[in-house]
Order: sequence, then structure tokens, then C-alpha cells
Amino acid sequence: MNGPDLGRGVLHPGRAAGVVHLDRYGPAPGLARLVEFYWLVRWDRRGLPAHEQKVLAHPNVHLVFEAPRARVYGVDRSLFVRRLEGAGHVLGVKFRPGGFRPFTDRPVAGLADRSVPAAGVFGAAVDLLNEEVLSGAAEPAALVDAFLLARLPAPVADRQAELAAAMVERVTGSPDLRRVDELAAEFGVTVRQVQRLFAEYVGAAPKWVLRRARLHEAAQRADRGADVDWAALAAELGYADQAHFTRDFTAAVGLSPARYAGGR
Repeated sequence: MNGPDLGRGVLHPGRAAGVVHLDRYGPAPGLARLVEFYWLVRWDRRGLPAHEQKVLAHPNVHLVFEAPRARVYGVDRSLFVRRLEGAGHVLGVKFRPGGFRPFTDRPVAGLADRSVPAAGVFGAAVDLLNEEVLSGAAEPAALVDAFLLARLPAPVADRQAELAAAMVERVTGSPDLRRVDELAAEFGVTVRQVQRLFAEYVGAAPKWVLRRARLHEAAQRADRGADVDWAALAAELGYADQAHFTRDFTAAVGLSPARYAGGR
């Protein structure tokens, strides 16, 4: 996929579309329960200033093939910033919420706001694959498919992982959902059970996931190019008032909603 639609959470996507080329690939059928998609980003800034791309990350873990070594990135609860200079490409695996947990022996919350060498999870073979992917392999997604399929944990089906994914999908797909107790009630569990599930499988607290979904919606509205009634949007997203919304947005993005929209 190439163009301005670089995905929800990419800040100032109009600018980014002039810098990066993004392709997405679906995983092999045997991985579809665990992997949302693969993403391949290419850029060429040779002779041009470096570009800083900012992203409001999603509640997903990523396996990223990049120089010098492959790394696993946990949920970034702050603002993710990537500096792009020269020319290069990076391939990432976006695991579904809960989809990375079967590959590791510890709660995913331990990866929050950090990245670790992928070899610590997948063994030294992942760095050999990293070299092959970065060398310009014709079908890098197929290589990663084969690598992950060979390491599928047993059992493949994990009801808790599937429940975590369903909860996150409910939150991110419906900005009308505003509180953790509402989420718990919909799925017939307690708030404490939701909190434990998210710590174990998602890597971020449910309250953070709810807030991040609202901020994604706000940034996307600002990026559409039309004037935004911020007070009305704050109310629509469940904020007590515009001031609370503005503080939340500014803390996450680094700019007030109005300044962000003005810089598109």
C-alpha cells in the first residue's frame, strides 16, 4: 500500500506519504490467529534532510527486522519516533493483541516501552533471517511465514489470547466505549480479570488502550483537513470537558489539538 493512508496512529500522514513507501502483507493462514499483518517500509532520503516520523502506537507487539539486529518491540505507551535518513527498508510483524504471548514465557507487560533483541525470544536463527530479509529477498514475508510457522507454540489456540484480542478490537473499533467496567460487563468478567488479562497478553493497561483509541480518533479527525469543533469532539469521545481532552492530547502528541491540525 502506498499513499496517504499509512494507517491509524501515524501522525501527519500527508507528510509521511511523501517520505515512506508502505506495503502490507497478510500472514499465512496458519498464523492468522496470532499475526495481524506484515509491514514493509522503504525510504530514500539520500541528499535530503532526515525525517522524523512520529506514531501513536497501537496495543500490539512487533517483531522488526532491521539493522543491525532483529528486535521485539513492546507496546510503546509514549510517542514513538523514528528518524529516517539515507536509504533503507524495515520489515515488521504486527502481532494481534495477545498474539505474541504464546511465543514467550513471561507476561507481555514486561516489554512495555522497550525493545529487546529478538534472539532472546526466537534464538540466533532470527538474526540469520534478519540478514536475509535486509539483503533484499524477493518475498520477505514468505520467509517470515516459514520461520514463525516452524516455531508455532502448542497449542496454537489460546482462548485467553483470543479473548484479549476480542476485547482490544471492541475498544479500538468503538469509540463509544469509555470505561473499563463497561468492557468487563460486556464480556462477563470482572475489572480485575480484564486488568490481569491485559497485563499478561496485551502489554498495556485497559485504561491506556481506551485512552489511546480516543486519541487515534482525534488525530485522524484533525488529519482530514476540515475544521474540527474540539469541544464537540471532546464530548463525543467521552471527556468531561474540552480542557481534559486538550491536556490528554497534548501530553501524548506534544502539541495541542489545534496546533497539530494547523501543522498538517
